Amino acid sequence: MLGRMNEASTKALDYFHQGFNCAQSVFAAFADQVGMSERDALLFSSAFGAGLGRMRGTCGAFSGLCMVAGFCKGNLSGNPQEKEIIFSLTRELADSFKQEFGTLSCRELLHLDEEMESSARPNERTPDYYAARPCERCVAFCAQKAQDLIDEHLKY
Repeated sequence: MLGRMNEASTKALDYFHQGFNCAQSVFAAFADQVGMSERDALLFSSAFGAGLGRMRGTCGAFSGLCMVAGFCKGNLSGNPQEKEIIFSLTRELADSFKQEFGTLSCRELLHLDEEMESSARPNERTPDYYAARPCERCVAFCAQKAQDLIDEHLKY
């Protein structure tokens, strides 16, 4: 079952159930909070789904979370100390994700054998699709983490 749910998780899952990919679902849930239109957030994050272009690399939901993290704590210069802040946060978020799901790899999350799928064609969304995958849980988890970052960011 889906664990801790908040408004952001519900909104992200709504996008996911409409057929948007995992990265779009997480990032678009925060479009207004990061100063983007829904349209731009969906376009911006569209290539990151299914482990980047359905190549099954890093989980797209996690990529959406990292986009929000970049907004909250990203660097605006090439200064190594500023870069360290976002890189450290990204690693912390990755550790949290891996603790929850065991891996950042979309391929491993879905228990796929191939390194890269032979087709970029997305799967049809059916009840079996949702039942066989951890994607809803990943989207909800990343949206919750993103909301925590936004809440912390707004304090300052």
